[in-house]
Amino acid sequence: MKLNINIVDAFTTKQFSGNQAAVVLLESWLSAELMQSIASENNLSETAFVVCNSSGIYEIRWFSPIKEIDFCGHATLASAFVIFSTSTVISEITFWAEAVGNVIVNLRENGLIEMAFPNREPVEITEIPENLKEGLSMRPIAYLKNQQAYFAVMENEEQVKLVVPDLEKLKTLGPLDVVVTARSKEFDFASRYFWPANGGVEDPVTGSIHAGLAPYWAKILNKQELVALQASSRSGVLYCKVENSKVFVSGFCVSYLEGTINI
Repeated sequence: MKLNINIVDAFTTKQFSGNQAAVVLLESWLSAELMQSIASENNLSETAFVVCNSSGIYEIRWFSPIKEIDFCGHATLASAFVIFSTSTVISEITFWAEAVGNVIVNLRENGLIEMAFPNREPVEITEIPENLKEGLSMRPIAYLKNQQAYFAVMENEEQVKLVVPDLEKLKTLGPLDVVVTARSKEFDFASRYFWPANGGVEDPVTGSIHAGLAPYWAKILNKQELVALQASSRSGVLYCKVENSKVFVSGFCVSYLEGTINI
């Protein structure tokens, strides 16, 4: 069996930055075991598998190298980029995933791809797990949580860039991951994302967590449109807009590889 595969750098305008995602467009679903094996072999943050159903909706599933993931923004962005690249007439796609329902994706005239996510605004917590406190080398000024992760709010962007995670301690917090964030000098806010329980050490750029970061910072900064930096070693830029129950997260993509998987 031969399967087409694309590797895309997401949330960037230049190769070798942003977050890599593999995209495999299928006619019908493979077994979960085979999809996990492909994702583990790819060894990227995520591999997205996509099947267009009879209603024209693209069902999507995301796999990290170690497990299936409920919600992944950068691999959705990469999947939309691949689908848009196959046609000059398609400018809107509906993805569907069990954990988030329908995700509408639009291609804008300048090549920016906009995804409509559910609003996942975090709430502040007062009972902080000890391994969260001890799992970061610097003490945050606030702790929050949503369905996906614990949020550690730092005093400034420099702390976000310099904080060192204790991955063994953070791993015990699974299935929740940990995002550290602060105001940014050049952008509206910055973040880094650690996910030892679900995918690896540090995710280079995490679209899904901005469904929580954007509404949090929208209230703090009193603005609905924000530009975010994910300050990993590869780094990426995300354009966010908060509208009631929706958070729009947008970015650019660059193609890296088109190939064939031989099974």
